[in-house]
Amino acid sequence: MASYRGAPYIAEQLQSILKELGANDEVVIVDDASPDNTIEVIRSITDPRVRLIESPQNRGYVRSFEAAVAASRGEYIFLSDQDDVWIPGRVAAMVEALESARVVASNFEMLGGGPRPWIPRLLSAWDRKPIANLLGVMIGYRAYYGCGMAFRRDMVPVFTPIPSYVHESHDLWLAICGNLSRSITHLEKSTLLRRLHDSNETPAGFRSLGRIIAARVMLARLILEARRRLKR
Repeated sequence: MASYRGAPYIAEQLQSILKELGANDEVVIVDDASPDNTIEVIRSITDPRVRLIESPQNRGYVRSFEAAVAASRGEYIFLSDQDDVWIPGRVAAMVEALESARVVASNFEMLGGGPRPWIPRLLSAWDRKPIANLLGVMIGYRAYYGCGMAFRRDMVPVFTPIPSYVHESHDLWLAICGNLSRSITHLEKSTLLRRLHDSNETPAGFRSLGRIIAARVMLARLILEARRRLKR
């Protein structure tokens, strides 16, 4: 988990996660120099499975996730936002998927109900369509949300270090790695409740043409980089 200004919601999220974990599991949180009382809220949860790492300066959520993955010790690594709520059964369903795939991506519902973003839900049929999935990522029609993704430890050398030019969309980078390795499962089941609010770190709304083009160039570079790492 990457945390930043998460005080209003992070305790609820952590409680939902800890209910899903076993005694030997862990929650690795990298706080990105939060200026509010996020750290105090995390420390108030006195569960030994919670490991807090404090960044001395703000580096952005992509680097925080990278640091959390690097510090993790488990066989299965789940990415988690600080403000969602995990649905009971999430860990069991995703670990089962990871027994036969290196990466798993799941669907989500909206916390409190309401419509999901317009991008289509993940379908299990996409497991067999890695090239179509990559094309969908390039044009923005395949939505992979990090909060709904997990991967096996053998994917860590591919996923990290995250390329230095990636300042957002670490989840699309993971999806590219999974699809190019031809080892990704798409769970149609929803495994979390996603909270939308004014402080979400995920970019929202329409972007300028320049930013859209820059993003597509970045994704093309990521596909080439993932191919290089997988061959290595």
